[in-house]
Amino acid sequence: MAELKVDVDPDEVGFDGERLARIDRHMARYVDEGLLAGWLVAVARNGHVAHLSTCGQRDVESGAPVEADTVWRLYSMTKPVTSVAAMMLYEEGAFELKDPVSRWIPSLSDMRVWRGGTPQAPSTAPATEPIRVWHLLTHTAGLTYGFHYNHPVDARYRAAGFEWGTPKGMDLTAVVDAYAEQPLLFEPGAEWNYSVATDVLGRLVEVISGQSLDEFFASRIFAPLGMTDTAFYADEARRDRLATLYVRGADGKATATPMGQAAARQPDVLSGGGGLVGTAGDYLRFTEMLRRRGELDGARLLGTRTVDYMTRNHLPGNADLEGFGRRLFAETAFDGVGFGLGFSVVLDPAAGKGLDSRGSYGWGGAASTAFWVDPEEEISAVFMTQLLPSSTYPLRSQLKQLVQQALVD
Repeated sequence: MAELKVDVDPDEVGFDGERLARIDRHMARYVDEGLLAGWLVAVARNGHVAHLSTCGQRDVESGAPVEADTVWRLYSMTKPVTSVAAMMLYEEGAFELKDPVSRWIPSLSDMRVWRGGTPQAPSTAPATEPIRVWHLLTHTAGLTYGFHYNHPVDARYRAAGFEWGTPKGMDLTAVVDAYAEQPLLFEPGAEWNYSVATDVLGRLVEVISGQSLDEFFASRIFAPLGMTDTAFYADEARRDRLATLYVRGADGKATATPMGQAAARQPDVLSGGGGLVGTAGDYLRFTEMLRRRGELDGARLLGTRTVDYMTRNHLPGNADLEGFGRRLFAETAFDGVGFGLGFSVVLDPAAGKGLDSRGSYGWGGAASTAFWVDPEEEISAVFMTQLLPSSTYPLRSQLKQLVQQALVD
């Protein structure tokens, strides 16, 4: 396990310790009121952990507390890992970002685009633009999620068994082929829509590398970074540290859900879009690698210019998500926020009405986890809890303002 501990006085890295304590007081209210079972916050600056706090239980029923080595479901915080994996292959010359994905995944040839009709009787037309690698990295491929409940194609995903999971017995290859049978919402590259694109990207990593996604992650990312507690499920050695998954109950309190049991067994589908579990210490090492532009403790995963390129806005015309995206659920705000190759990117803090830095990037997970990297302030931060869905409370925006207000250098 990557050990997680405070290793610097906050004052030495430009934080006011008393102001940092506001984080704990504010976030503790969620636990005191029964809205969250427990949480962990880690904030680093200049590569040193200046603030680490935990509150509540990882499992309310047993009373087991949240600890530094608690294992959490990362859900969509898997996506940046998959994006890094893909760009590692890009750096080896395995593909170009404009390459059609069908070169490696033939089922994505001859895609059709929604034009009208009903979920049961769609009207479609042949796509004039192929799905390219950069479309997968930016969620502009025309794919979707069944849980959006926003478009007739979303309903088709649900009817095919894709809402909060995948049909039993399918592996990643079969899942991607099943996505290919559905019409696209729009021509690839024409809009932004949060989607299963990163799962398809994970399959691309498998085909190009010749390794299963778990093998690639373990050998090429986790081992070099010392992320020894991150995997696609919590095995027997880690199961007792796995936090329980909660939803908001009818009384408003955090209530355990059986959906969480899936994280304790090996999955059929290695989901590059949402399958990982891991510790905060592990994930902070991943974010620190990004903040240091591709390297950590002598292990270089990406070149500096590649990380810079990934964390700039790739939406056409430098548009933000409000202008180029569809107003639906995603793990980010839309106003003043663009999208890079695997990350949301802050373009205009004033437009977003949040205390933020231009160029900050990050993402979150369905169970209300989140991370961000602020290159300007040299901050990386990780927040862990386990409450579905992440839209339940404004935890991320509140946490960011509480961290940023503590800067006094």
